[in-house]
Amino acid sequence: MNTMPGFSTGSRSAHRILAAVIATVAWGALGLQLVLALQITIGNGHSALVGLAVYFGFFTILTNLAVAVVCSAGALRGVRSRAYAPSIVGATTAAIVLVGLGYHFLLHALWAPEGAQWLADTALHYAVPIGAVAHWIAYPHSKRLPASAPLGWCVYPIAYFAYVLVRGALLHAYPYPFVDVDKLGYGRVVLNGVGLLVAFVAVGYLVRAIANALARRVTPAAVR
Repeated sequence: MNTMPGFSTGSRSAHRILAAVIATVAWGALGLQLVLALQITIGNGHSALVGLAVYFGFFTILTNLAVAVVCSAGALRGVRSRAYAPSIVGATTAAIVLVGLGYHFLLHALWAPEGAQWLADTALHYAVPIGAVAHWIAYPHSKRLPASAPLGWCVYPIAYFAYVLVRGALLHAYPYPFVDVDKLGYGRVVLNGVGLLVAFVAVGYLVRAIANALARRVTPAAVR
């Protein structure tokens, strides 16, 4: 078996173990949150379709879903999976870190979940983001990411922001208070969006810096 100095078989496998753990936590939390969302929606006299529309309106849900898919691919096939390429893993890592930071500093004080909702909330906003950072550190970085990588990752939050505005214009419902056009107006919401995008870029460059600091030159056979 090919090996490389300072990078043992165990450490090469650690990223896949972490990917499996994160995928399990993310899928479980997403499932729990879906059940809770449908219970609340149906309990308020609305249909399950309305509950699904609300559920998939959150950046938290979509990003955790992306992490779950990417980490599932990594756990099953490792770097052989296109869904587990460095650029994709980096983008999802940056996005889920923004989820954790945004929730902690902007939303955490607005409500106090209990019971099953607390469990789902903690997993989606804290456990998965922290696990994603640990996974990114363990990921087998074989080459440095280009300086343009974090800018390319911005496609996702920009697309989500556009989706939120279109969805809100049609439904007059917004997933987060800082993007509520009906209350804040488009000018303030756009400024909030720009601020969050700047934060995402900053996180993205931090994620890139971690990858580049850990980058190793390895042969394909040495990475599992």
